[in-house]
Amino acid sequence: MNHNYRKLSLQEIDILKQNRCHCNDWNQIEVAIDFSPSRIENTVFSGIIKLGSFKKDFLFPGGVVVKSGIFNAKIHNCTIGNDVFIHQINNYMANYCIEDEVIIENVNFLAVTEKTSFGNGTEVAVLIEPGGREFPIYDGLSALIAYILTFYRYKPEVIKQIENFILSYIGQISSEKGIVGKGSRIQNCHQIKNVKIGPGATLEDVTRLENGSINSYETASVFLGAGVIAENFIINSDTIIKDGVILINCFVGQGCRLGNQFYAENSVFFANCDGFQGEVFSIFAGPFTVTHHKSTLLIAGMFSFFNAGSSTNQSNHFYKLGPLHQGILERGCKTGSSSYLLWPARAGAFSIVVGKHYQNFDTSNLPFSLIIESHGESILIPAANLRSIGNFRDGCKWPARDRRNKHHRKDLINYTVLNPYIVQKLINGCKLLEDFQKQTEDVLGYQNLKIKKSSIVKGISYYRLGIIKFLGDCLIKRLDSQNIQNKPDLQALLSRSSEIGIGEWIDLAGFLVPKLAIERLFDEFKLGKFSTLADLEQAFTALHEKYDDFEWNWALSKLEQEMGKQSDSLTSKDLIQFIENWKKLNIEFKELLFCDAQKEYSENLQIGFGMDGDAAERQEDFQQVRGAITENIYLQMLSVEFEKQQRQGDKLIIKLKQIDTHN
Repeated sequence: MNHNYRKLSLQEIDILKQNRCHCNDWNQIEVAIDFSPSRIENTVFSGIIKLGSFKKDFLFPGGVVVKSGIFNAKIHNCTIGNDVFIHQINNYMANYCIEDEVIIENVNFLAVTEKTSFGNGTEVAVLIEPGGREFPIYDGLSALIAYILTFYRYKPEVIKQIENFILSYIGQISSEKGIVGKGSRIQNCHQIKNVKIGPGATLEDVTRLENGSINSYETASVFLGAGVIAENFIINSDTIIKDGVILINCFVGQGCRLGNQFYAENSVFFANCDGFQGEVFSIFAGPFTVTHHKSTLLIAGMFSFFNAGSSTNQSNHFYKLGPLHQGILERGCKTGSSSYLLWPARAGAFSIVVGKHYQNFDTSNLPFSLIIESHGESILIPAANLRSIGNFRDGCKWPARDRRNKHHRKDLINYTVLNPYIVQKLINGCKLLEDFQKQTEDVLGYQNLKIKKSSIVKGISYYRLGIIKFLGDCLIKRLDSQNIQNKPDLQALLSRSSEIGIGEWIDLAGFLVPKLAIERLFDEFKLGKFSTLADLEQAFTALHEKYDDFEWNWALSKLEQEMGKQSDSLTSKDLIQFIENWKKLNIEFKELLFCDAQKEYSENLQIGFGMDGDAAERQEDFQQVRGAITENIYLQMLSVEFEKQQRQGDKLIIKLKQIDTHN
């Protein structure tokens, strides 16, 4: 943008008039030093106007070349940067700062009509439709801050202070003038009112935008396409929204994809969410929440790393005091086609829900479960999903599918499938199932669900497998590649940095952290240590960067419990015995995953292949399309990972034996 302007010369005013331009007061127009009026035609100016220079040509798709400048427009109270192309403003454009190299073509209305915060401060009523968990959205909102604002109502001082920070930010950015950032493109759009548009954004064939922010960067753009309608919104970088999407009172985070007539109201979406065709009301969509189907309705729920099957539906209304009920599907959950859940309910992490469930339940301490319907009853099969190859695939695909520019990532995400938060649930699940095992009934009741006695033994076995798998992985990661010459070296590694991490862990919408760390941060918060939202975000980032350290503190405490000794009493022999057991269980775990994967290659799943051939041709057709099981990329990655871990275990055992020899 220019900083030095001058008044128009009389000769320039004459040229503008010859080009069918009009202004009631030419003295209100200032121009860049090297301004030339030759590229402005048939334009009406009013209010205070500042104009840059227009020298650049643009190459449009199909090979069409257009000259920068202003043509066929009515412009009021605007600053226009250098090399801007404005053409065919059918109504008017008012109160905007248009930065350099912006294209605005065939737009009906683009204006700021009053002092506005551009969607910042919009109250979004998540989970409880009539209100109670509503909070103000703002440009820099992250999933974990939204989580605190939503779920920590029992800490009113913290909520109030964060809201005050947001109010302060809103006061700073509120303006009577909007901005269209450098290099943005707005074409064939109908109405854009009180909207802030960042650099590099593209708006094509948009129907209506009102009171919102499009927070793009030149290196992390936003695309809004045909038929999009949005009111009271914030949309962040690397996001694509098109094909008739309607957003009312919504926050859309980074790397999201919304399309195909998707409808959302009073909802928030964080990193890498997908929403197509269905409807959502009052949902908290944590990272990687995915809904792709036309008949799917998500309502009043908290989700993350979630995949909604077709016709997934929930109910939050008892037709008594209103739609007051909420549901939680913890990270990694999936729903089958035509599934139904009656809120309130809570499903443990990485569970699969199939069928219709008309009773309220809480399986948060029984993760990796199957919750199915049989003859109108809800059946729980604990831990059954722990042996699914899908979990390994999920752990690989999520980081690979992160669409956010690596330099602009607001949400702090931990992708690991097994982690202290999850494994503590496995431990809790083991204890629950061991208590169930003492009972004599063939079918047990738990949280309005039925558990068959026959599934309990397997459930305990799978949970134990997951616990030892995780603890062994942590031990190998801690000791591998370390120079361990003697017992003091070993004891130094078998120590914790602090007590943070030992106790309970929590999952704040993808952000895994010890509960104690958050409680201490809140204590500092109350003492006034943080002055701005940026201070708070930096504190969260510092905790995120200490994950490995906190994870080890937790894993060591569980290793001590597992071995019945404190870490300073552990011997090489103790560790060798544990690692040998871990290696054996690691192989068993791998075999379970491979066995599950083989189901995808079974003969009954080859139906429809080799349409007009015999059995051999059907198999050949299947292999041509799907490939051999040995060629599957995820199974190859699985083999490489497990083989690497076995080698690490062998090397570590040799090191530990040498320590015994030297001592």
